[in-house]
Amino acid sequence: MKRSFLMVALLAGLGLAGCSAFTSGDGASDDKVQITYARGTDTTGATDVLVKAFEKEHPDIDVIVREMPSDSGQSHNQYVTMFSGRSPEVDVFDADIVWSAEFGQANYVLPLDRLIERDQINMDAYFPATVEAGRYNGRQYAMPGYADAGLLYYRTDITDQVPETWDELEQLAQENMGKEGAEFGYLMQAAQYEGIVTNAIEYIYSYGGQVLDANGNVVINSPEAIEGLNKMIAIANSDFVPNNVLNFKEIDTESSFNEGNAVYARNWPYMNDTANDEKVSKVAGNVGIATIPAGSDGNASALGGWMRMINRYSDEVEASWTFVKWMSGEQGQKISALEGGKAPTLEALYDDKEITDVSAVLASEDFYNSLQNAIPRPITPIYPEISDIMQIEISRALTGEITAEEAVERMETKMQAALESVNQ
Repeated sequence: MKRSFLMVALLAGLGLAGCSAFTSGDGASDDKVQITYARGTDTTGATDVLVKAFEKEHPDIDVIVREMPSDSGQSHNQYVTMFSGRSPEVDVFDADIVWSAEFGQANYVLPLDRLIERDQINMDAYFPATVEAGRYNGRQYAMPGYADAGLLYYRTDITDQVPETWDELEQLAQENMGKEGAEFGYLMQAAQYEGIVTNAIEYIYSYGGQVLDANGNVVINSPEAIEGLNKMIAIANSDFVPNNVLNFKEIDTESSFNEGNAVYARNWPYMNDTANDEKVSKVAGNVGIATIPAGSDGNASALGGWMRMINRYSDEVEASWTFVKWMSGEQGQKISALEGGKAPTLEALYDDKEITDVSAVLASEDFYNSLQNAIPRPITPIYPEISDIMQIEISRALTGEITAEEAVERMETKMQAALESVNQ
């Protein structure tokens, strides 16, 4: 919805026309611009605080908030329908971190490079992966919003040993399972859905493998990727994980860990809140967090989070950019962190005590290091197809239907075919 309106017209209706408080200094009338900002469900109230603070600083811009479905897939489909019809009903929107290439290539969103350069935005101030995730084909289509990165959780009442490598995780999970009621040594996400992709990214990249290179070429069929996938297969089929781990998603990991069933678990930062909530967790107060274990090439946490984009068909580009720039800047990110617990993408904010006091995750050096080492999922305009291919073949490898070597060969063939069909 777009409604730019003239304040003088409103004042005339109220019998106040001519009041100097609503005219500009040169005597011209004041236009007030209205933009629509779409985002998913926000149960924290942070969006209201964010918008009010922005409007106070920019009284010439009104921001209307439009709530989209909490399911990112449903939001994605609504945006595609909206933008493919060239609708200007939304000006600014929160975008899942895997949408930038797809929306950029489809010409749904504005490239922001000219505006970034004009306003001298220092992109080096952000965690590199959060900037990289918004770039495609040499253009910046999104500004970093807030970030997630995979973390390792562990029971501090059972052990103070934090595995630094996947090999150490296997050893410690085996040694410590069974203690203090922890039936299992480790929990992960291995069901056939997006979570299996983020888990696989962490194994493959920690051994030096990749899915696509910087030019978008398929490079999944490498010895490094096979080594990483073999480590994932070994852990998913070990006797220290639940025998139904191939059905595990984030919520299963969370509920089982909070019940005290495991020593170690891989999940996103949000789990720290529930794991330490005595109302829902039997292990509250006994939870530590650490970086994801390393392979032979170091640590690699999968990057999650959201970015801010501008609809190419917006009628209010300048006001939209002003809002995006402000939300992505220090003031906007600080409000999102303090009011909504969202992890900033600006590195300097992790030196701000107000922010680090919000939660143990934001105060954690391990979480900061995880964001420094975070890996974006493959940046490609056909990410949904690439993800589907990975989900199917990795799942087949975890069940033993095919080997790691066969999985990467099949992924290579399918991914190349999918990319070629788009480029024809």
